[in-house]
Amino acid sequence: MKIQAKSQVLAAPAAASADAVSYFTAKAAFETDVADVAYDLREGITGFQLVDVRDTRSYEEAHLPGALSLPSGRINRSSPELPKEEVLILYCWGPACNGASKAAARLAAQGYLVKELLGGIEYWRKEGGRLEGTLQEKAPMYWSMPAGPQ
Repeated sequence: MKIQAKSQVLAAPAAASADAVSYFTAKAAFETDVADVAYDLREGITGFQLVDVRDTRSYEEAHLPGALSLPSGRINRSSPELPKEEVLILYCWGPACNGASKAAARLAAQGYLVKELLGGIEYWRKEGGRLEGTLQEKAPMYWSMPAGPQ
């Protein structure tokens, strides 16, 4: 007799439709994805400003077209003047980097409209997005941790 395995997918029931609408609508208010940004840039659609929150050197080597550099660790109560009438699309290295999330929280606290770019520059590059900067596509794909004591 074979014992039926219990579903890991269905262990928690799906949300009611009305709850799912509320959740996913709210989620879309906080984030956007590479394909949507690429589409808007290609079509000349405005109303948002890309903001690279990685370190200055990484930004100089490669960044999304038209992005401003504002390293996450330098955002404080007196951040540089950014357009308050536009949505700031913040990005970092990739899904394992929370710099964009931290920056979004700090800038939202200052009254800015913010969204996080899912996947960061990693997924922009994986999907073939154009880059600006001194190295562009030749720039390192990931940030390298400084070597510790040997």
